Amino acid sequence: MTDGVTNGGGAARPLLFQPFSIRGLTLKNRLVVPPMVHYRSEPGHTCGAFHLVHLGRYALGGFGLVFVEVTAVEEAGLNNENDLGIWNDDQAESFKPLIAFMKRQGTAIGIQIGHAGRKASIQSAMQGMGPLTEENLKAGAKSWQPVGPTAEPVAKGWLTPRALTTAECKKMVGTWAAAARRAVAAGFDTIEIHTAHGYLLASFLSPVSNTRTDEYGGDRAGRIRLPLEIVEAVRREMPDTMPLFVRVSSVDGTVEGWNMDDTVVFARELKQRGVDVVDCSSGGISGAATAAQVPRSLGFQVPFAERVRKEADIPTMAVGIILEAQQAEAILAKGQADLIAVGRQSQFNPNIAHHWAHDLGINARFEDWSPEFGWWLEKRIRTLDGFATPTGVVTRRQ
Repeated sequence: MTDGVTNGGGAARPLLFQPFSIRGLTLKNRLVVPPMVHYRSEPGHTCGAFHLVHLGRYALGGFGLVFVEVTAVEEAGLNNENDLGIWNDDQAESFKPLIAFMKRQGTAIGIQIGHAGRKASIQSAMQGMGPLTEENLKAGAKSWQPVGPTAEPVAKGWLTPRALTTAECKKMVGTWAAAARRAVAAGFDTIEIHTAHGYLLASFLSPVSNTRTDEYGGDRAGRIRLPLEIVEAVRREMPDTMPLFVRVSSVDGTVEGWNMDDTVVFARELKQRGVDVVDCSSGGISGAATAAQVPRSLGFQVPFAERVRKEADIPTMAVGIILEAQQAEAILAKGQADLIAVGRQSQFNPNIAHHWAHDLGINARFEDWSPEFGWWLEKRIRTLDGFATPTGVVTRRQ
């Protein structure tokens, strides 16, 4: 990490607000909005006004990098019929207004590409994120057969997937490569491959869900084969200057499942194939929730990012109940991660990056805000001076 960057010749800027360079991309700070699905695509699974407004708020709010939610590499890989896709040129073209806006604000924009696998054709999160019910189907919900490493469903009551053949696994590599090619052509700054949360590639990684006997199953070397082949194919479609992220479920959260030893080995293989950052999440191999079997607490996934960073010698992104500026700054200062992802908390407060800058003693005159807002807010300081902080916390004196 960069040390000693100063704020106008004064004290060193907090690590959280120092630039971070990955290949040819330099982020203005270490704060990232991770992919968060919202089931609001336009017809044809395209990107429209909702995502422009929703994700654009984070650029105005001061984040260094914002990821578009998981975007399907093929139609069968949609979680839900209202998800985004990038398997055709019209879909890729639809992201261009969003990309242009984010870049005008000085915020990098990435896309997470993925495939739902066994978790395809399910409810939206607002409906419960489980298998479609008779009520959902009667209301017109679209259903289709999922695919996976085997014909075992995610859990009792879920749709039974069709096991991909060996030939279909090999073909899947090209499907992901084509999606990456479109993402590059659309103008994204970075791509993240989704190998977490029980979706297709995670289901190949885990011994819980992958009991295949061909070259894409068996021991760990077989189970990581398809994800690694996809990583290689995606990397070939990307310019050398463009960074590649991979999101992992660091642990399944079950005794017999994928564990941290597996993740460290996987991360080393990812690094050899040109991956630049490992995004360390967890859980999701059984049922809908991303981390249902992993106990949650403040920064509960940070130790995963720390171990991968140290043992695989690759930059990592920490995510999971990081709620305060001081907490995020401490993670960076201790060398536990290189980037901080703020998901639900950013939805609660899209300006949280700017607010955290105030909390850490910089941006006192709103100089890092977009000038259309900063001009007004700097004037507001004069009104608040003496009885409130820049973010409006009242100073009560006896």
